Amino acid sequence: MSDSTSVTVERVIDVPVNQVFDVLSNPMRHPALDGSGFVRSVDHADRIHNVGEVFTMNMAGPHMGGEYKTDNHVTGYAKDKLLAWQTAPAGTEPPGWEWVWELESQGPDSTLVRHTYEWSRVTDKDLLDKIKFPLVSEEQLEDTLSRLAAEAATN
Repeated sequence: MSDSTSVTVERVIDVPVNQVFDVLSNPMRHPALDGSGFVRSVDHADRIHNVGEVFTMNMAGPHMGGEYKTDNHVTGYAKDKLLAWQTAPAGTEPPGWEWVWELESQGPDSTLVRHTYEWSRVTDKDLLDKIKFPLVSEEQLEDTLSRLAAEAATN
């Protein structure tokens, strides 16, 4: 589902909620999850435990002229329920886009995963012209969910 400032995809994954959350809360696993092709590797990251933490990823994409780093500022955390972070070029404050993961247990061996990419708080006109939101498509987010299902099943 897409609108003018967000894209949301969801899928039921046949894995317990704690296993899905375990994968998502470990940034070292994120390169394997990325359906956009931008995430290359982890620069600095520990397992996510709290709002306010920051993890840094090595990225690459033509929208930024090649290789770059991002700082990801954790904005939402509820064990086995929610993870969210705002992304910014390394060393800068987040300009307003956010990645949100919502998890709902569907029983002992099944989890509804809702993944939202949202940019309604981006106000910098130059950035809006440069990035051309949405930078990541609904299909790429759906691919991310498929990758998450595979990763969580091996956890």
